[in-house]
Amino acid sequence: MKFSFYASQKPRAQKALEELKGLYGQHDPADADALIVLGGDGTMLRALHAHEDNDLPIFGMNLGTLGFLLNPYDTKDLEKRIEKANRFTIHPLRMEATDKQGKTYSEIAFNEVSLLRETHNSAKIRVLVNGKERISELVCDGIMVSSPVGSTAYNSSAGGPIVPLDANVLPVTPISAFRPRRWPGALVSNKCEIKFEILKAVERPVSATADAVEVRDVREVTVRESRTVSKTILYDPDNPLEERIFEEQFAPGH
Repeated sequence: MKFSFYASQKPRAQKALEELKGLYGQHDPADADALIVLGGDGTMLRALHAHEDNDLPIFGMNLGTLGFLLNPYDTKDLEKRIEKANRFTIHPLRMEATDKQGKTYSEIAFNEVSLLRETHNSAKIRVLVNGKERISELVCDGIMVSSPVGSTAYNSSAGGPIVPLDANVLPVTPISAFRPRRWPGALVSNKCEIKFEILKAVERPVSATADAVEVRDVREVTVRESRTVSKTILYDPDNPLEERIFEEQFAPGH
């Protein structure tokens, strides 16, 4: 079995990279059977973006802090772990954004697409789902749409729901909503198109971010699940991602 390794620049991950390359060799991703990611959740996210155009399955080993998307680090029997691993296919979000100059941007996000105010002024945003207005004016610091995998990240920190990976829904979560007061957000079908129109965009500028890619001064943003892009993530049978979702959902104080 041939492996391609992708590692964080941190010393611990770089040391592990050299050890694993010595044990298994380093192969070009085009010739490899699996991509082995060494680092934390941030490294996994960068690896997903770096290899979004190929169908190489990804097996992460945690050398970071939380490691929600990764398996325990162990150099032994890597071939057997890959052979026995459970597979889970994820689809990212597709963000289409138009800025104040009329320039359009198309980016994908494996975690979330977030809109945030750029100044001290609150953002004012019109929210539409499948072309139908749902909120005529949301006054807030921002709003986001997250993938099921990303629902445990920024979305959860903002008070959004953690959703099961096979629930076929996307959380739409406000960030410090002022009006409508106490609007908690919504869960929409993953087949929906969510559109945000920025009201008073000149005096209340808003940026849009797809994972790490930011577009400033947006006027309009649409978000939908991209069915044309998919990634397969591998997990040890005794370390299922679904169980970690349950642990996050029922964590004390969540």
